[in-house]
Amino acid sequence: TTSIEILGGLLVHHAGHLVRDHAGRAKHLGVERKMNKDWALAADAEINDDLIGTGLRLPDDRVVPHELGWKPGRLAEEYYHAPHHETHSEPDCGSGSDGEVRDWELRGDHGSALPPGEQHLLRSQVASEVLTFCRGGVGRLSSGWRRWAEDMLDPKVDWRRVLAAEIRKGLSTVSGRVDYTYRRPSRRASASPDIVMPALERPVPEVLVLCDTSGSMGDVELATVLAEVDGLLKGVGLARNRVRVMAVDAAVQTVQQVTNARQINLVGGGGTDMGAGLAAAAKLRPRPSVVVVLTDGMTPWPLEAPKGMQVVVGLIANRTQDGRTWAAPQWARVVPIDAAA
Repeated sequence: TTSIEILGGLLVHHAGHLVRDHAGRAKHLGVERKMNKDWALAADAEINDDLIGTGLRLPDDRVVPHELGWKPGRLAEEYYHAPHHETHSEPDCGSGSDGEVRDWELRGDHGSALPPGEQHLLRSQVASEVLTFCRGGVGRLSSGWRRWAEDMLDPKVDWRRVLAAEIRKGLSTVSGRVDYTYRRPSRRASASPDIVMPALERPVPEVLVLCDTSGSMGDVELATVLAEVDGLLKGVGLARNRVRVMAVDAAVQTVQQVTNARQINLVGGGGTDMGAGLAAAAKLRPRPSVVVVLTDGMTPWPLEAPKGMQVVVGLIANRTQDGRTWAAPQWARVVPIDAAA
């Protein structure tokens, strides 16, 4: 038989799968059914690592990181991709762990599941109570639970991943466009020698990085972000000679074609008008198909999206001194950027 103390520990363990949304994270990660064991080990290791030392008792065969050769204090996603050197029996915590419904679980006719919005609300409530408990200083709670609660209530999103994803979206949108052109002969021209037939053409994406160099932008901050974007553009597979950089304050100062961020000349220091930069970008030849705008947002914007260009706005420290945020254009893909992150 299982003691009451261990049952209590198991109850907290299984609740941990739910509040940490291991099922949703498994789906987001693309965990396949045949890999459920590896995910189950990773998810259990994440939870149990934070339960050890809190006074809760767990079964002797519980999964802990060090027994599998893993470092403590990591997330299930990292454990999932890491090799483990010890054979461990497969834990089966049900669909709360990986989203796969078991035969022994109650079906929907025994009661409906919480809607996603209520699930998130419940997780937020648990996170709030965890932080309240931590501030009270009574009892023991691992730092892992505190970190989870803080991230739950104030999530830290890696802006680099978000910006890279938005750039890829813009590139894929442009790359997917196919149109007719008379600039080269059609492959079927020989079938109708008396008729000039157009050929199909898929455009090669051209990227422009539009940098706000007005007086409100800090040189160190902007240089740091440019270095990051330099790596991002390389990471999404762009040819280096197709990346142009435009420095803009109230007017266009420079247009450069660069191979790395060190070659960029950040000229400016006056007022701010990113609309002037976008208007100038539309006149470039070849015209950029994707424009990445790096700005603090203290600028007027065009009322309508520029035609023929996908615009991604990276908002750097997008706040005024009194804490108010500046409005970003609704027609652009907007990514908040923390240059210090």
